Formats: sequence, C-alpha cells, structure tokens
Amino acid sequence: MLKLSVAQIISKIEMEQPFEAVSDDYSFTLKIEEYVPYVCGAVHDGHQFRKSLWDNCLHTEYERWYEEDPCTKQMVRSHPIVIAGCDSRFEYDLNRPPETAIFDTAWGKKLWKTPLPEKEKDHSLQKHEHFYQVVHALIAKLESLHDKVIVYDMHSYNWKRWDREVPTWNLGTSNIDNQRFGDIVEQWRSKLGSIEFPYDIPQTALINDTFQGNGYFLKYITKNFKDTLVLATEISKVYCDELTGIIYPEVVKTVEERLKQLIPLQTEEFLAQL
Repeated sequence: MLKLSVAQIISKIEMEQPFEAVSDDYSFTLKIEEYVPYVCGAVHDGHQFRKSLWDNCLHTEYERWYEEDPCTKQMVRSHPIVIAGCDSRFEYDLNRPPETAIFDTAWGKKLWKTPLPEKEKDHSLQKHEHFYQVVHALIAKLESLHDKVIVYDMHSYNWKRWDREVPTWNLGTSNIDNQRFGDIVEQWRSKLGSIEFPYDIPQTALINDTFQGNGYFLKYITKNFKDTLVLATEISKVYCDELTGIIYPEVVKTVEERLKQLIPLQTEEFLAQL
C-alpha cells in the first residue's frame, strides 16, 4: 500500500492506474485493482480519533465505537474497488454534509467539554473535503468507462437499541430513483435475505424499515452522477456484541464470503438492465 496525497490519488485515477493507497493524512484508504463498474464503500468503518481531540471529548472510546460501523470494510475488502474512512465519525462524519459533519452533541450526549476551536474544525473539514474530491474523481472516471455504475454503501446499526423486531439487513432507498432502479433494489434485498448465518441469526432483509438512505455519501453521488446507483446497505450488528465491543470473526467472515459472491452477481444483473 502506498501513502499518497489527494492530488496523486486523483492523478492515478485519471490515468486509470491500479493502486492501493492511504491518503497522506491517513484519513481514508482506496484500493483499485481494476476499473470495474462497481464500488464498495465503508465510510463509517474508521475508529481513529486524533490526539488533539482526546482531552476535550466527553464520550468514551467505547461510546464512539458503539456508533461506528466496525468491520464494514472487511466485509467488502475482496472486491476490486474499495474506499473506506479511517477516522471516527466523532471526529467528522463522512456521511453528513460539511455543514453538519462535526457534532456538537452525539446521540443525545454533549460531545465536547468546551467548544471546538476553529482550527480543529477546519482540520476535520479539510479531510472531509479531500475524501469527496477523490469520490468525485473516482465516480466520474467510472462513468466515463461504463454505461452505468453501482455503489454498495456499507453500514451497520445497533439492533439492540430498538424496542421492536428489526431486520438483519436494511436497504435505504428514499433518495434514489426507485422508478428506474426499483427492480434492482428488490433483487439486492432478496440476495441479502438469502444469506445464511451461524447461530440461527435471522435472514431478514427489508427496505426502509430502520433507515431510509439519507446519508450524504449516497446523496452526493446521486446528485452529481445521473448513471450511478448507490445502494445504502445496512447490516444489524449481529456480527458483534454491541454492548461489550466483542467482534464475532466467524460471523464477519460469513458475510464477507457471501458478499464476495453476491455483489458481482448483483452487478451483472444491474448492468444487464436497460
């Protein structure tokens, strides 16, 4: 893996070069093995939290981990194009627009002991901006090479906080063209629902049941690229104990292995659709 500036990353994309890199500020990674018509994204996978924020933060490391999406990059790491955040959403949230990407409160609890200095905000927002500069360059390049592109926007959510039964998989579709892509959404929901888990974990997959797909990553790509479909795909945290932070690697591996098969299959069906 290389360490590259944003300008170097974009240059390699423009020249259609395969590479794997971390940004030179270590805020995100991008792997491109081949310029295929699909991308896997894990914007909330990161847990890094820069030291200059530690003493001012009221949330514990566990509280931050609880709201992040651990292992979502691992679930899609075998695919040709994978982009993932390295920093915690408590530093800045890649799935929110710049104006709301830095939290004052997080899930009902004040985040900072004292208001963040502007220099700290600017530092975080620069990393947010750099990520989306690369996203824009990547999708623009893929649309120039292919008739259409599909992005698998991977997330996870805490199922134990709900006071009702919730699905193992949720697709959020409120901000995509459902008239154009509704059949693809249903195909993807059905495939996710076919995944068999160990320990009698339910195979349920629903649409807009827990989340509706309101994230900025989806909205940014959808707004700027008319021939790219983003599938906001949430797995409930059945792959860990969300109350203790213990990861179940055998469940994570199950998801990874099944997505290794299902994502290329779904992409083929997407490309075959008029």
